[in-house]
Amino acid sequence: MVTSLTNPLGLARITSHWWVPLLRGVVAVIFGVVILLYPISSIFVLVVLFGAFMFVDGILNVVTALRFAHPDTGHWWAILVQGIVGIAIGLITFFLPGLTAITLGFLVGIWAIITGVLEVVAAFRLRRDVSGEIFLFIAGVLSFIVGIWLVAFPVAALVALVYLLAIYAIVGGIALIVLAFRLRAHGALAPT
Repeated sequence: MVTSLTNPLGLARITSHWWVPLLRGVVAVIFGVVILLYPISSIFVLVVLFGAFMFVDGILNVVTALRFAHPDTGHWWAILVQGIVGIAIGLITFFLPGLTAITLGFLVGIWAIITGVLEVVAAFRLRRDVSGEIFLFIAGVLSFIVGIWLVAFPVAALVALVYLLAIYAIVGGIALIVLAFRLRAHGALAPT
């Protein structure tokens, strides 16, 4: 059932549970602060979680492929190959986490370079139709420069990702805390 905010009962239900976004916000802020205090450990955890995901996803793909392995079912072998590759990447991540961290950082750099080039091209194409395309051009150039830097220093990409995650968690957590207190105040002011 969807609770409508225009419905007084729906709003009362939401304001009576003001503590839920408060709890979420506090957890998010704590999570962000811990990441800021222990960035290297956070990178290791990120890499291990990536490896675990790849391993489990690979196993599930292999099971799926083998369950549907029949000449009439199409390209089940592609799912099997995808699963085997996922398992291999998961195992490599567990046994060589440093190599995986560098590779992830490198891939983020490649992504930033490609994104930058595409944004610059889009800015040139938009310049006839949209004013202010210079901002897309600037974003593209910055992305390209950051991508080159990250390819040269891939570990920096992971450190940046960890700090970005921490800042996101802290800012998002503070927003949830503010929302919680506004909901609480609104609930206290609402007629009973």
